[in-house]
Amino acid sequence: MTMTDPIADLLTRIRNAAAAQHHDVTIPSSKLGGEIARILREQGYIEDYEVRDGDPGRPGQELTITLKYTQARKPVISGLRRVSRPGQRTYVDHAHIPRVQGGMGTAIISTSKGVMTGHEARIAGVGGEVVAQVW
Repeated sequence: MTMTDPIADLLTRIRNAAAAQHHDVTIPSSKLGGEIARILREQGYIEDYEVRDGDPGRPGQELTITLKYTQARKPVISGLRRVSRPGQRTYVDHAHIPRVQGGMGTAIISTSKGVMTGHEARIAGVGGEVVAQVW
């Protein structure tokens, strides 16, 4: 099976693991996947993440994300949405970076200066590809 959109796969696995109240989720690693995990940790949506070599039978590295829950065992992430897809890329300039849930969520933007939140991109004055939205 060839995967056409590994980022959509990453978001779906996180969404499903949170819905099933798993402690952590393991995903095939990629540079962009690691950057998304870094932003999710910085913004307080996940506890932590770790990139490590896969099992001996599997090539490549694995990304393990430790999910975060409230006191009432509700997932901190209430929604994840892929914005720019392989079939329909979505690019914005810094003046048109979307606000997620009226500023309560986070837009993840891939810019020429690296992957950053929409807020950071607005401050840096750079636009880019809107990878995903989290709230």
